[in-house]
Amino acid sequence: MFISLIRAIIMYLVVVCAIKFMGKRQIGELETSELVITFMISDIASLPMQNSDQPLLSGLIPIGVLTCLEIFISWLMLKYPKFRQWTCGKCVIVINDGKIDQKELSKLRINVYDLCEQLRQMNVFSIDDVAYAIMETNGKLSVLKKSEKQPPDASTLNVKTQNPNLELAVISNGEVNGYCLELCSLSKEWLNETLKKENIKIQDVFLMTASKNKKINIITKEKNE
Repeated sequence: MFISLIRAIIMYLVVVCAIKFMGKRQIGELETSELVITFMISDIASLPMQNSDQPLLSGLIPIGVLTCLEIFISWLMLKYPKFRQWTCGKCVIVINDGKIDQKELSKLRINVYDLCEQLRQMNVFSIDDVAYAIMETNGKLSVLKKSEKQPPDASTLNVKTQNPNLELAVISNGEVNGYCLELCSLSKEWLNETLKKENIKIQDVFLMTASKNKKINIITKEKNE
């Protein structure tokens, strides 16, 4: 029982590392080759865990090979666009200048109901509002509304606005995040001085966010009764 537990932990860590090396995409954003290799890795990893008589190397080696293969394929797709197009396909315009391209929908084996469903998920409830709709290689739909259907922005209304500043969590549950501090161009000395002015200790902070303009928001930990 203990050996099976150790084997399961090892395979779990190996699969997590393999997926991390391949990138941080979500399942819905995976290209064809990435999705296939992800499924293969999950199947291979389950074999040594189910059969304790099977050596761990019989799972570790194929996972390592598949991970290296995926990294190599990703490099080829970056280096050679034609190889990427052959591997992942190309994006397809399904609504062109407000008109549905029925031939392309037929090639993609997508009916009008599926198209309308994806449009609704993009917060578009009328096909008449769409100027262009593009089916991406990962199966997601990108939509550009007609100009008269797009909400006005600050430039349209001639309103001057300031660029927003990225607000990041510099302290989480009493732990300082040095990377987020660096992204905000802030130092630990500034952090300590700020908390000192607020009369708050780092270990008492549940969440503290900060931005480059030194705007902060602090939430302290709740005290147990």
